[in-house]
Formats: sequence, structure tokens, C-alpha cells
Amino acid sequence: MSLAEILDELPRLTHEERRLLCRRALELDAGMATEVAVAESSAGYGFQLLDQLEAEDETRGTDR
Repeated sequence: MSLAEILDELPRLTHEERRLLCRRALELDAGMATEVAVAESSAGYGFQLLDQLEAEDETRGTDR
């Protein structure tokens, strides 16, 4: 399969399939997998914090 064919298939993949594809590609560069895991963890924490702040705003009835 050529690179062009792979790129053409990307829009047909599910979100999870694209995520897996990215992980596997990054694992080829072993150090990158660790950096991606740290970034994903940090992003997850940030989204949790944002959700908490939004919930607090809803409780108070204010918008940020």
C-alpha cells in the first residue's frame, strides 16, 4: 500500500483507529511514545479540571 493510499484511507477510519495508528507510528521512535503518553495524561487532567470549573459555574449560575 502506498503512502497516498494510506492517506486516502484516513478519513474512513474511526477516531479510535486513527488514535491507534498514531500510537503505533510513534512507537517506532521509542522515546516519542513516552512523550505522547505524558501529553495525553496532562491533557486528560486539564479537561477534568475544566469540567470541574464548568460544573462549579453551573452551580453558581454564572458563565466564564
